[in-house]
Amino acid sequence: MSYHRFVVLGDSCAEGLDDPYPDQRAYRGWADFVAARLAEDEPGFRYANLAVRGRRLDQIVPEQVPAATRLEPDLVALFGGGNDVMSRGWDARTVARRVDAAIRACTDISPVVVTFTLSDVSRRMPLGRRMRPRIVALNDAIREAAVSYGALLIDLWPDQAVTDSRYFGDDRLHLSTHGHRRLAAYVLDRLGLEPDPAWLAPLPGVAAPGGRRADLHWLLHEVLPVAVTRTRNRLIGRQPGDGFFPKRPELLPMTWDEAWAPGNA
Repeated sequence: MSYHRFVVLGDSCAEGLDDPYPDQRAYRGWADFVAARLAEDEPGFRYANLAVRGRRLDQIVPEQVPAATRLEPDLVALFGGGNDVMSRGWDARTVARRVDAAIRACTDISPVVVTFTLSDVSRRMPLGRRMRPRIVALNDAIREAAVSYGALLIDLWPDQAVTDSRYFGDDRLHLSTHGHRRLAAYVLDRLGLEPDPAWLAPLPGVAAPGGRRADLHWLLHEVLPVAVTRTRNRLIGRQPGDGFFPKRPELLPMTWDEAWAPGNA
């Protein structure tokens, strides 16, 4: 099956953090890779990415779904929920309702919808075990809604790559280029297209060892600045994602050379 109008919704993981284009003009990520591959089979293919970093599911639906509806997609990908997991006032039932509403809304506007569970951050982050029950609850809700509304599910929870730091950026949360290529391969496979085998092949060598010094560096240079920013935003009434805009708000052509030109690896 070929697709003509591919629209991506979600948060920073859908936007493409931490996989910047070499010229730093924007983040690339798994969705750009998927779009470039889909464009090979359809000369009239167009791709839009409405994702905004920091957004929760209850923000994605009212902000991004109406814009996606106007684009009349025949393929939608929704990657969200991570910011709900990290938000204050977590309530599993509330988030389950948000998941249900988001996936239902996507299936209302597109015949094919792809959605994702989150991987197990507790396996790569100190103190990550505290977040594990929340992620389990979110993933259960995503699986249930995917079945209820007929969405295609990419289940990242069992992926063993979660233990290899090379698949993630310095914050240990967002995917690196290797991680985005791996995720793109999962999406293409779920859509019935053969991905580049190299994207799923084990990385050569071994990841750099962790340890207390690496964990301390991560806490000081990645976690602490985010915590300070979130605290300041709460004090001034600023929401995560405020001031940021979608990188690709309109349906535009996408070429393989654009996403994977020499030097873009």
